[in-house]
Amino acid sequence: MGSSEFGRLVRRWRDRTTPETVGVPAGRRRRATGLRREELAGLAGVSADYLTRLEQGRATSPSAQVVEALARALRLDDAERDLLFRVAGHASPGTGVVRTRLTPSVQRLLDRLAGTPVCVYDASWTLVVANAPYDALMGDTTTWHGIERNAVWRHLVGPGSRAVTTPEEQDRFEAMLVADLRLTRARYPDDPALGRLVRELSALSPRFVTLWHGSEPDPGHETARHKIIEHPTVGRIALDCDTLVVAVDDLRLMVYTAEPGTEDAERLALAIVLGTQAFAGSSSDGTPGQQASTAP
Repeated sequence: MGSSEFGRLVRRWRDRTTPETVGVPAGRRRRATGLRREELAGLAGVSADYLTRLEQGRATSPSAQVVEALARALRLDDAERDLLFRVAGHASPGTGVVRTRLTPSVQRLLDRLAGTPVCVYDASWTLVVANAPYDALMGDTTTWHGIERNAVWRHLVGPGSRAVTTPEEQDRFEAMLVADLRLTRARYPDDPALGRLVRELSALSPRFVTLWHGSEPDPGHETARHKIIEHPTVGRIALDCDTLVVAVDDLRLMVYTAEPGTEDAERLALAIVLGTQAFAGSSSDGTPGQQASTAP
């Protein structure tokens, strides 16, 4: 069917999607009931210009990541999502691969936590989505592409995070990540993207190879972990990081909160306000800051 049909589908589903259903303020001066192009672009983490070219059929071959992001932003059901993948020239992700789909129930949970720093990782510890408060707290995720979105790579090869840890805590955290990735590999032995990730990490990090072949016990999941975040503007913030595992979809939701009434809660609120204002200002060039980037 080609790129023109892909664009028509996206436009049709954008027109039927009301702002209220996706957590976007409707405002008073709205001519149409559906989403504006800029609103869908922000929800999907692509530029408004790129979305325009997709809808007009001038941009061809959107990546599977972009298709997934649009399907998630438009709240498509399974049949519609499969159709969008097929029209884009991709096979719809099957049951034997790591899931990156946010179900409507998970998306509703994220909507309820819109003012709280939240991110979602898949079973390979690759970032699926992060909301604006998370970016304000931990740094802009919209610039992360490819393997940069993987938490194992970020901690063993890349820049790490803003969390302040002792060497012992960092070693334990890295061991947990790798051990959990090894369990994921055992659950999805035929996932080509997962196999490619393990090979790339093995080539880039001797530490990864050591941990991958180590004999440490199965890690389970840390359901709560106290973290100190070194924020560049407001300083150190003591937070609780709760990891919620969505068992059916094999996703990990990480939620950051501070004890109410404390200085840490005030610092967190200030960091979110300052960060979201900065991202809103930078989005004037058509590149949104609300979601983790899925731009090609």
